[in-house]
Amino acid sequence: MSFRLPSIIHSRPHLSTAIVLGVAAGAALPDAWPWLTRLLVGWDVLVWTYLATMGWMMLQADHHDIKRAACRQDEKGPVILAVLSLAVMLSLLAIVSQLANAKASSDLVEHYALAVLTLTGSWFMVGVMFCSHYAHLYYIDDSDDKPLGFPDDDLVPNYWDFLYFSFTICVAVQTSDVSVRNRRLRKVVLGQSVLCFFYNLAILGLSINIAASLLG
Repeated sequence: MSFRLPSIIHSRPHLSTAIVLGVAAGAALPDAWPWLTRLLVGWDVLVWTYLATMGWMMLQADHHDIKRAACRQDEKGPVILAVLSLAVMLSLLAIVSQLANAKASSDLVEHYALAVLTLTGSWFMVGVMFCSHYAHLYYIDDSDDKPLGFPDDDLVPNYWDFLYFSFTICVAVQTSDVSVRNRRLRKVVLGQSVLCFFYNLAILGLSINIAASLLG
């Protein structure tokens, strides 16, 4: 499977814009800053740009817009989703390392603020990127038996419906009242559930660590 840059930019303009701005932000920071801090700031710019642009698009999109977006995306979707999921988990490791180095630093509050910004943004990014993928899989399926079954009769789902399904998994690590009807989608749901379980576990551990450090 070959990756052509123009194809990826065309099919995923929000992600492409976020990557460019994130890399530019990380590179523009002073060399005196620790490389890990610059990496996390760049990642945060990427994540929050992606969330802002996707959020704005989702607020305005109807099912026709979602279907057009689904048609623009191609078979590289699962690979890009896997890479982004890996990047989210690596951001957790970076936060752990950042906080470990911050214990002897006078800028402790700034380090904690960066950690909270990164954890929050990455968590929301997981929900939004899986939401986008579920919408893609739903609307490229031309059969009458769609891969997701919504309880509303004759519902034509928009992004709010896919956000509801995706963030239920993010929060509870279980599906909602929306039924999963094929094996391909079950694999995606399984992947998101495992990712969210470990991510939520890591957030809980880091939150306890941060609270203990601040109180101590």
